[in-house]
Amino acid sequence: MLKHNLLLGIGLLSLWASGCGRTGGETVIRVEGSDTMVNVAQAWAEEYHQTHPGISVQVLGGGSGVGIASLIDGNCDIADCSRKMKPPEIEKATTKQGQRPEECVAGLDALAVYAHKDNPLDSISIEELAEIFGEGGEITEWRQLGVDPDSRRFTKIIRVNRQNSSGTYSYFREAVLYKKDRSGKEIKRDYKLGSIDQSGSKDVIALISSTPCAIGYSGMGYQAPGVKMLRISRRKGEPGIAPTAANARAKDPPRRYPITRPLLMYTIGNPQGPVKEYIDWILSPDGQKVLEAIGYVPIQGNG
Repeated sequence: MLKHNLLLGIGLLSLWASGCGRTGGETVIRVEGSDTMVNVAQAWAEEYHQTHPGISVQVLGGGSGVGIASLIDGNCDIADCSRKMKPPEIEKATTKQGQRPEECVAGLDALAVYAHKDNPLDSISIEELAEIFGEGGEITEWRQLGVDPDSRRFTKIIRVNRQNSSGTYSYFREAVLYKKDRSGKEIKRDYKLGSIDQSGSKDVIALISSTPCAIGYSGMGYQAPGVKMLRISRRKGEPGIAPTAANARAKDPPRRYPITRPLLMYTIGNPQGPVKEYIDWILSPDGQKVLEAIGYVPIQGNG
């Protein structure tokens, strides 16, 4: 009996490690990665199973970096990412798996900057965000952003950040903290120390909703009653742009939300069989309606 159980355990572990397979008569597709996408990934999995009862889609979060590492090691079929794979990651995956990772855009996210619902601030610029979150940044108190200094609730700014395995962490750093000098050379500014780092998007929102002085960032799909999403402008003094579906889709730069990003799915090589069918369904009107219901932006032509 012990030998039988051991062999069974090894067999299940091998199936899990090899990605798409069969357990108990079901085909299993394993999806891993972005915490930003975990809610919609779970919703997709549940909705798909309703019409495809022979397919079980198993979803794990942990961050884009975790999903990419799992894809490189061959432990998942799809890596959900809120940032693009980096060249070294692509090279490593290609070397280890024998095929280059393929990228698919599943939707859009107007990456939102959240403040407490009672915070009087409604708009903030990329420049000001860089001074709040960036190394050497000089904005540390709400009064520096025009908030009434007599308000005891809004004094020192409390920065809420994500852990460095998060794709959201990486994307925000590149989109907000990096800038170009007069010669066009990119200056890679890092985060300043002293933030409160959270492992998940829900944790970020929960902390901000209970902390009037806090500010943080997360996917637009995590809007909740205790927080509000600020309008974002490219430069101080310019009108802020709200994180809406229309503004995320806008082609004209002055109307486009400044920190819009794609929600990505990666596979090793072109997806085949049940994995391809699942991704095709996600990109179909039915899959895109699920994405929209969660609070994200369907890709053009769908939803």
